[in-house]
Amino acid sequence: MAATTAFAGSWSSLQSPLTPWILDVIQSMGYQQMTPVQASTIPLFMKNKDVVVEAVTGSGKTLAFVVPILERLIRRETRLRRNEVGALVISPTRELASQIHSVFSLFLDSQPCQEEFNEGSQESQSQQSKLQYPSPLLLVSSSQSTPAQDIERFLSSGADIVIGTPGRVEEFLLRRGRNTVSVKEFEVLVLDEADRLLDLGFQDILGRIITHLPKQRRTGLFSATMTDADAMTELVRAGLRNPARVIVKVQAKRAKGESIIEERRIPAHLQNFFISCYASEKLLQLSRLISFEACQNKSSKFIVYFATCACVDYFCKVFILPSVSTSTTFFSLHGHLPPSARTKTLNNFASAASTPTNSSVLLATDVAARGLDLPNVDVVIQFDPPSDPKAFSHRCGRTARAGRSGRAYVLLVGREIEFVEFMSIRKIPLKQHAFIQQDLSLSSEDDTERRTDQEVDQSLSLVRTKVLTDRVYNDQAMKAFVSFVRAYCKHEASYIFRIKDLDLVGVARSFGLLRLPRMPELQNVDKSGWADATVDWDAYAYADKAQELKRLAAKEAEKEIREKDQKQHIVRAKKRKANAAWSEQTERKDEREKRREKRVKKRKWLKDQQQCASTVTSENVSSEMKTMDVSDEDDWDDLAKEESMAKKLRKGKISQQDFDTAFADL
Repeated sequence: MAATTAFAGSWSSLQSPLTPWILDVIQSMGYQQMTPVQASTIPLFMKNKDVVVEAVTGSGKTLAFVVPILERLIRRETRLRRNEVGALVISPTRELASQIHSVFSLFLDSQPCQEEFNEGSQESQSQQSKLQYPSPLLLVSSSQSTPAQDIERFLSSGADIVIGTPGRVEEFLLRRGRNTVSVKEFEVLVLDEADRLLDLGFQDILGRIITHLPKQRRTGLFSATMTDADAMTELVRAGLRNPARVIVKVQAKRAKGESIIEERRIPAHLQNFFISCYASEKLLQLSRLISFEACQNKSSKFIVYFATCACVDYFCKVFILPSVSTSTTFFSLHGHLPPSARTKTLNNFASAASTPTNSSVLLATDVAARGLDLPNVDVVIQFDPPSDPKAFSHRCGRTARAGRSGRAYVLLVGREIEFVEFMSIRKIPLKQHAFIQQDLSLSSEDDTERRTDQEVDQSLSLVRTKVLTDRVYNDQAMKAFVSFVRAYCKHEASYIFRIKDLDLVGVARSFGLLRLPRMPELQNVDKSGWADATVDWDAYAYADKAQELKRLAAKEAEKEIREKDQKQHIVRAKKRKANAAWSEQTERKDEREKRREKRVKKRKWLKDQQQCASTVTSENVSSEMKTMDVSDEDDWDDLAKEESMAKKLRKGKISQQDFDTAFADL
């Protein structure tokens, strides 16, 4: 299958010529010809047309709205006042907003000085008022700037162009700056990555912003994956009026001799592959893939995408497999990092001087998937397929940008192979890549004996060795594994990515876990292939001394609590026993009182019998005695015993305590 890059003429061929210094900046950037999306969008946007633009990543969408915004503001008859905004660009992430800001700054910093024009010339006099537009204002969440400081910077600089994220823009226009920032002369609104803005739930914020802006404006929606449903159902909300829809498709001819043309949603020079492997082999295959690309294709810059922030943090620390060069530099980027750390990471990765023997690898989540123009990225590897299938093409699009070639890989496990057909329906073809052996050779597709448990065990041992050097690695490993499992359960293509079909034990081995965590998903899993690492958990320490002291203090506190609980348990047991003895004594006392009453009655009865002896025959006495309760016979014995003990007590043969003890049993 062949694919070629199509250009749509030179920049000088536009019907409305560009301002000379803007054209000079474009050419200095190396863009001698326009891409189709630029040739289609710029003329419409420079006129009074709203646009909805859908084009593959790396096709030049940023310049397609930067150039028209600059031209419209430069061609104004009057300059904007210091408190007036002329153009607004809203993006879903601070990284993308910062990148757009840098593009605007590149143009505005290249403006010619007024001294370059001949004084007294009528042309120079008409243009002097239009020169030296101030730098654009960036509005993003940052520890270095508060919303109040944003207003101060805007008023002091008089910026005509504002770029920011939805929440910060709303704060700037509708809250703190409502009575300060004027939009009476507003010209252009751009929503970059518009579908992502809607997916992230910014509809209400965007609605309030758009309502605040004047209706006489130009509006543009730009994205790489804007489906009909995504765009058309939100156009009314976005306030577009009779918009022109610009769709730039990539077509690739099949094998020679065939006339069929295939539509694609990825750049023309992007080769997209998938590698099928076992769950336990994913980390092993990732390390081999980086080494394979470095050796075979001289690749030096990689982006590896993971499912969660915790996975990025963990694998950035333990990526030590022997197939990866020790000179490889790893960077981590995800949404939980502070804004300043994210900016620093992007700058360091972009400026890193890489060679095949000294590669740079950026481990990231989808925060680095959309819109970012990271220079010279050779290979994109998706360790975990994205939860949102729309993010797949955005991830791949970080390479093969602006006509450059690039390769993208995705690692698929088990029934995840069905994801290939799923992507094919979405116009993203994937070609199978052979499994990479230990010596970096490629196995044939039907080679079922290519995998050995010994290789997996070796990689597991290496990762565990690293994890055992610091207890914090074990904590991160557990957190990463649990976060991955939870993210997998929430995959949008759940009929393909089913947690019940995933080899969780294999995943745990790939993560290098020392032991399996306790979680519901592992309750009914066959663990016959799993063995915990031999670890002395009491001696397993943190490398950070302060953290280790904290652990030991917590352990000692836990020991004290446990001992206290044991003591309390003993006290409670004794108390229960004491309460039980008191209860038994009460019952015995009640029984003794009952028997005393019986003895009193018996004595009275005997006395009466003696008085009536003359009138009662022995036969009658015998008859009455027979009618007595059988238990009374025992009472007679007790009475006799009591009288005997009383005699002994009077004679001093026994003590009062002996008498009470014997009497208590009666």
